[in-house]
Amino acid sequence: MSVRDIRRKYGQNYLKDPAVLFEMGEAISPNTFDTFIEIGPGLGALTNQVNKENVNIIGIDIDEDNIEVLKSKFKGPANFQFINADILKFNLEDSGTSLRIIGNLPYNISTQIILNYVDSYKKIIDMHFLVQKEVAQKIAGKVSTKDWGKLAIKISAFFEIEILFDVPREAFDIKPKVNSTFIRLLPKKDLSYNLSIKNNLYKIIDLAFSSRRKTIKNNLKSLDIDWNKININSSKRSEEISLKDYINIAKDYSA
Repeated sequence: MSVRDIRRKYGQNYLKDPAVLFEMGEAISPNTFDTFIEIGPGLGALTNQVNKENVNIIGIDIDEDNIEVLKSKFKGPANFQFINADILKFNLEDSGTSLRIIGNLPYNISTQIILNYVDSYKKIIDMHFLVQKEVAQKIAGKVSTKDWGKLAIKISAFFEIEILFDVPREAFDIKPKVNSTFIRLLPKKDLSYNLSIKNNLYKIIDLAFSSRRKTIKNNLKSLDIDWNKININSSKRSEEISLKDYINIAKDYSA
């Protein structure tokens, strides 16, 4: 298998545009003593943007050859640790607290990666990711729009989502077939609920969007929901239901 084929297998499209990389670095704005988890650093283009004195950088890459390049390339001023691992199997719990997570995410697993970090939202300061533009729009979807679906609701239950800027295909060494968008996710504070609600909430969201054409009541008919008690118009479709209402349904269902 050629290097190009291996990179396509892993969804590796490396950024090369210095202006785009600089803008990403400005958005991330590394501070002294920050600890970064970088997902898929590749050959270190984004790594360079956070390579500051007294910054800790843990780079996780599935490509062993990339790890060897990174280890020889980066000696400071930041403190580096490069790990050859599948990010979907990497245990964030072993990396401390107050983490900042960054990455040019492989497009084929970007949503899996982000959803994996919901359980760790309390130990995350922020996350900055480059993702496919269409995925960014679905993550940042608003109620009563076509992008308000399972992904937007699941993530927005625990994170604030901000679209920062688009990145053209020409910014990569191997041009992807789609445009990209740089996004920021910030853990929500002072929530009236915690992770104990997540399993019920996600189950309800998945059922609610089993058919977009049906009403929320029809989609959740297998559950014993007291619609009058939670004061939700059950004749609405799932994309018309707000995050607050989904939270209330989950709380009632788990009571």
